[in-house]
Amino acid sequence: QLQLVESGGGLVQPGGSLRLSCVASGFTFSDKAMSWARQAPGKGLEWVSGIKSDGSATYYLDSVKGRFTISRDNAKNTVYLQMNNLKPEDTALYYCGNHNYDTVYGPVDAWGQGTLLTVSS
Repeated sequence: QLQLVESGGGLVQPGGSLRLSCVASGFTFSDKAMSWARQAPGKGLEWVSGIKSDGSATYYLDSVKGRFTISRDNAKNTVYLQMNNLKPEDTALYYCGNHNYDTVYGPVDAWGQGTLLTVSS
């Protein structure tokens, strides 16, 4: 069955960096676009970044452009989110999700269980 397992969250000071990972199984990873989304305490789910199946195109929420980088390794069925210059407002539970097709503009089939990032001094 489909599984998405995120890892890499933790406590980071403002200005710090962290890399999240998401290992996928149960579907043909190399055929599907992938996205990261986040949910801050008391708020709804917010899409953060997406990447096409072959990594040829990436997309970002305006507030993370220039700070976050999404990438993928299809040989490892893994998508990453490198986060630099972190801010307290980046604090959230981060989820990865697989799109039904090779476009980040389509629906997400499933989200993982999430990994928690806390940015605080």
